[in-house]
Amino acid sequence: MRPAPIERPSVETTVAEDQGTGPGRPSGAPRGPRGTRGAVARLLRLPDGRARRTAAWSAMVPLALVSAVVLCRATDIDGITPMPQLLAFLPWLLVPAALGLLLGTAARWPLGCGWALAAAAATGWFIQPYDGGTPPEPHGPVLARLRVMTANLEFGQARDGLLTALRRERPDLVAVQECDTECAEALETAAVRTAYPYRSIALGDSPAAGSAILSRHPLTREEGVRGTLRMPGAVVRIAGQRLRLQVAHPMPPMPGQLDVWRTELGRLRSYAAGRGEEPTLIAGDFNATQDHAAFRAVLDTGLRDSARATGVSRTPSWPSATAPVLGAQIDHVLASRALRPRTARFLELPHTDHRALLVELDLYGPQG
Repeated sequence: MRPAPIERPSVETTVAEDQGTGPGRPSGAPRGPRGTRGAVARLLRLPDGRARRTAAWSAMVPLALVSAVVLCRATDIDGITPMPQLLAFLPWLLVPAALGLLLGTAARWPLGCGWALAAAAATGWFIQPYDGGTPPEPHGPVLARLRVMTANLEFGQARDGLLTALRRERPDLVAVQECDTECAEALETAAVRTAYPYRSIALGDSPAAGSAILSRHPLTREEGVRGTLRMPGAVVRIAGQRLRLQVAHPMPPMPGQLDVWRTELGRLRSYAAGRGEEPTLIAGDFNATQDHAAFRAVLDTGLRDSARATGVSRTPSWPSATAPVLGAQIDHVLASRALRPRTARFLELPHTDHRALLVELDLYGPQG
């Protein structure tokens, strides 16, 4: 008796089963993991070959990160952790964008290469200095030329470096952050009192919480902006002109306290928006860069960032222990229309993680 012939599956049946629509799988049933990955690969036009496809998937990780941060910057939001922290170092997003381009090239993945180039271009666009809040140039007579310094002493540890900088640079107005009791005692010595007879010192319940204002010109204390860390204010009288000076030191954007950071920057914005026509300076450690929407909102009230106005908008001020190129500029001197910045320099102070900022400005009187 002749054995029955063996039936072989047709090519159409095999292909149909591979695609999940053959006899063993009803049409319309959910795809398995392999089928889903295949659909995603086709959607993203991933290359064939295991090594090239692995390189393409690897490129997606840095490119997705860059895209998420740039999207926050473009839509004027700071987002949730880790977006505010990454926004502080936005120029460094060019590194993962370049990595994505390298991996996309290795994978021979045109879509990925285009994605990387677009991400790098968007990052480069936002690296440019922010101009949104720049006020018009002042008019009227120049009443005085001022030197203004802001310095974060990191728990008061850099008090000796601050005293050295005061003797060397001789600023007219000084905003000090993280001034502890020993810092306050150093500022009360006869030598400092002779150079700066007017001051407002506000100590807090921790070494990081205290702040101080030093002035060569008569000042009247103001309540200042409310915050977790002390932010005193004052009205200084210079050449018969009132000038408002406010210290800035909101909480940093750490995970778990982003709402506090936003709230305190919002209070600084409200102070800036309600300043009226009086010359105003807000100086200190803002714990924010021009890439944070909460900081740009302060600028948008019509204040000029002195570092930006003098061409050093990307010079880092923190952390000072690293190479300057690795840091972020979070220390600022913001000036209203009646104050025109002329120069800005960042100074190294020993025993602090911040660089001090020294700005020279012209104070203009009312237009006659």
